[in-house]
Amino acid sequence: MFNSLSGRFLILTTAFVMLAEVLIFVPSVARFREDYLLDRLQRAQIASLVLLADDMIDPDLEAELLRNADVFNVVLRRDEARELMLSSPVPGPVANTYDLRDASALVLIRDALSRMLSSGDSVIRVIGDPVREGGLVIEVTMESAPLRVAMIDYGLRIFLLSLVISVITASLLFLAVRVLMVRPIKSVVGHMQSYSQAPEDARRVIEPSSSVREIREAEVALHDLQTQLSAALKQKERLAQLGGAVARISHDLRNILTTAQLFADRVEMSEDPSVQRTVPKLIGSINRAVNLCESTLAFGRAEEPAPRLARFNLAEVVNDVVESERLATGGEDISFGEDIPASLTLRADPEQLYRVLRNLVRNARQAIVASGKGGEILVSAVEGVSEWTIKVSDTGPGLPPRAQELLFQPFAAGGRKKGGSGLGLAIASDLVRGHGGRLDLVSTGPEGTVFAVHLPKGLDVAAEATTEE
Repeated sequence: MFNSLSGRFLILTTAFVMLAEVLIFVPSVARFREDYLLDRLQRAQIASLVLLADDMIDPDLEAELLRNADVFNVVLRRDEARELMLSSPVPGPVANTYDLRDASALVLIRDALSRMLSSGDSVIRVIGDPVREGGLVIEVTMESAPLRVAMIDYGLRIFLLSLVISVITASLLFLAVRVLMVRPIKSVVGHMQSYSQAPEDARRVIEPSSSVREIREAEVALHDLQTQLSAALKQKERLAQLGGAVARISHDLRNILTTAQLFADRVEMSEDPSVQRTVPKLIGSINRAVNLCESTLAFGRAEEPAPRLARFNLAEVVNDVVESERLATGGEDISFGEDIPASLTLRADPEQLYRVLRNLVRNARQAIVASGKGGEILVSAVEGVSEWTIKVSDTGPGLPPRAQELLFQPFAAGGRKKGGSGLGLAIASDLVRGHGGRLDLVSTGPEGTVFAVHLPKGLDVAAEATTEE
């Protein structure tokens, strides 16, 4: 119980009410002490009136009057004359004198706490104003022990009353919190637990119903989160099914390509010059297709394999990409250009970089073909201090607005190629990120489109380049 929200609220409420009662208790006890002493002064004044009515009273009557007033003697000052009205033997000297005429609240509180903490008995003198102008000043001497006993008794009664009030108040607040807060929170938790058991079941999505504003806001946020999560799970399930199908197709395609690779190896032994020129390209394309199938199968099992970094000449990879796309153009009026320094070498995964550039160049070619006009595609590269930048530029019609919004998202509609899956740029972006780089859309419009691949050199290479400069 005490580990629950309502239980802790009960404890805190009881503690705070008790603290408030303690803050009230101290001045209350001081007020009780003042009333106690004033009452003794009034009793003493009443007893002295008997003597004023008859100058001579019996000693037994005088002792009874003092006993009823609970004092030892009474001194009344009238007409500037100080007169001992009633007296009896005092058991000891006066230890303290308390003047109640002009005592401040702090003085009364101090004297009350001092009296409660002092366990000894002593004789005290109390000075006050007579009631109903029955004189100028009235003084009495009395024992302090009965005062302390009365104060302790009063304090215990106040403590018990405070305790009862605290328990009743805390219990009422406990019930109110359970009804107004804990029960709605438990309802939200119950919906969360029910949803976690079957998140694909739309009936388990919470419907906001609380009348408490904060809890309703939490319900609305939970409703939106559950709705989005259910949709994401359905999309993930469909993608998982598609991935399984692609993995099976890639497995069969790999076997087919392996057979084609064996035949290409035999054709390579031909002495025909045209065959000798074509076969290397064919073998390279088949090898890349086999590697792509292997990578697709690996992707289906886990993630995109980590890049195998190596030093290689960029111009050779770009030339392979351009030649492959040039063979695929057919009769289209498309020209290809390469602006790669012959000595430019970079550190990356050559197969993955080939896939990135192949996707970018293919997309550019398909965009130009779709426009029905001729165009140019240029692949260029520059080396900076901290990174290599490879740009793929084309003179195509540019990307439509929808494609720019969903750039690098797989299976997104509105791409450059009608009916395309949108996987090309998504895969290219993932491969570049695997190198610690980024793929950016530099510009697009009627004049053409430019993509840039930024590959970091790494701390050690950048440091060497800076030193050489």
